[in-house]
Amino acid sequence: MYLYMTSGTPEFMQSIKKKYPNEQLFLLHGTGNSVLIQESSNKTVFQVPRKYEILESVGHFSHKGYFVLQHIPITDEGKSIFEHKYTNLGSTAQIEPGFIALRVLKPIKSDTYIILSEWSGPSSYEVWEKSVNLDFSMVADRQNLFTSAPYIATYQSKEEEEAF
Repeated sequence: MYLYMTSGTPEFMQSIKKKYPNEQLFLLHGTGNSVLIQESSNKTVFQVPRKYEILESVGHFSHKGYFVLQHIPITDEGKSIFEHKYTNLGSTAQIEPGFIALRVLKPIKSDTYIILSEWSGPSSYEVWEKSVNLDFSMVADRQNLFTSAPYIATYQSKEEEEAF
């Protein structure tokens, strides 16, 4: 199973979503851009997607949530270490209040893994993040795993009638 992602203006992402009403597409709105995601074992509907293999999948995405995308650029040598350490996050996340879904994503054509999680709000995510110690800078100091600094992007999903 794969997860495909594309980004652009809110209006353009909404137009893609409307063009494919039979596809399960999730529109996420962030600061400065919007992201459209599609989970599928088939081909994507996106013209220029970022493609990820889903290493771990827990829960189902909703159309009303707070999404956190942790981007973690990993060296070739560090990939097996990262995958071993961070592909069992679902068991800790699903017991947290406010948890909706989690995907650990392996990039197909880049070095940046993504831990994508959906929560009922920011505070739910922050409680879980502290409980599992997702501070990647601590790992980076001990091991040469990263090609550049990890970063986090957050998004809100909206119901169709609230969208742009």
